[in-house]
Amino acid sequence: MKAVVSITIDEEFVVHDIKVIEGEKGLFIAMPSRKASDGEYRDIAHPINSGTRERIQKIILEQYEIAAAAAEEEEEAV
Repeated sequence: MKAVVSITIDEEFVVHDIKVIEGEKGLFIAMPSRKASDGEYRDIAHPINSGTRERIQKIILEQYEIAAAAAEEEEEAV
């Protein structure tokens, strides 16, 4: 896990605890989830379709890369 983020949609709805994860194929997001009584994890908030999921993931990962680059530059300046 690289980061935990929150998003606000249209200044009306917020989703907390979205995880930025580095997998074998690169970075991706995991929506907030809860462990069910059967031991499986289930998303508690998630996009209904793949297009929306892709848009949310693109925005989050772009902002993550910007923040990571800024943090790296800050470390180099010290």
